Amino acid sequence: MKLLVVAVGGRMPSWVNAGFEDYARRMPREARVELVEIRAQRRTGRSVEQALRHERDRIRAALPGGCMRVVLDEGGQTLDTRGFARFLSRCLGSGRDVAFVIGGADGLHPDLKREADLLLALSAMTLPHGLARVVLAEQLYRSLALLQGHPYHRE
Repeated sequence: MKLLVVAVGGRMPSWVNAGFEDYARRMPREARVELVEIRAQRRTGRSVEQALRHERDRIRAALPGGCMRVVLDEGGQTLDTRGFARFLSRCLGSGRDVAFVIGGADGLHPDLKREADLLLALSAMTLPHGLARVVLAEQLYRSLALLQGHPYHRE
């Protein structure tokens, strides 16, 4: 199974790249995580709606066919770490790739939210999209470590 993080935006601060890469390197071989950055649409001369449509189209083009789509949104379902681990376990069992979609400064086009297999909130608070990348990568690692019986997750 491949885990994709499809994120709008680029040129993240070095701490974002370092944090994401640190957790990506730790992932087990059977669940590698890959970052796909989608260039944010320039807003010059375009409405937010137009820009979001362009980003939507580029995100769709980056998603592998047949993958499970998880869209990150503060209004989505909240899962604790064990619940997220159970979700990942079901994904591993299905053999489908999973794409986690993180929007940019203006969020995501509503079509992407409607098309999602899961609308997921990392927090009820709005997170900067760079920080969301790091938090997601850490939770992917933590959840898979939990599934493998690794002591990384303590209660």
